[in-house]
Amino acid sequence: AVVLRHKGNHVISVAPDTPVSEVAQVLERRRIGAVLVLEEHGHVLGIISERDIVRALATRAGGIEGMTAEALMTREVVMVGPDTPVEAALQIMDEGYFRHLPVVDAKGDLLGLVSVRDLVRHTLAQQKHAVESLTEYVTRTYMH
Repeated sequence: AVVLRHKGNHVISVAPDTPVSEVAQVLERRRIGAVLVLEEHGHVLGIISERDIVRALATRAGGIEGMTAEALMTREVVMVGPDTPVEAALQIMDEGYFRHLPVVDAKGDLLGLVSVRDLVRHTLAQQKHAVESLTEYVTRTYMH
């Protein structure tokens, strides 16, 4: 929840019938690595990443022409709640080999999407603050 408050909860998404070529354009234009695939009421159906598109280009003899987001998306999306600790979210991502986690409330309503980058930035900011506080304490305590 802290990360979403800082980042914001706006989520870039596509409909299941969005052509994969259009998904690739959204990823490139927004300079992001993945988009959620949402049904019309905002329920998460899946997630499609740059990696999914590249894998399909490399492994499908007929290419991806005419394919939709629904055809390439990952359907078993791991999601976390707003109270999931940053360290736990990073561990989930590391173990699952993915870089994006949807955040949902207890009812399953989408609250936002966090990336590894978001979580690492948050962790680094916390560490910087801790170092500054400790430095200030040591300076105040032992230098006077």
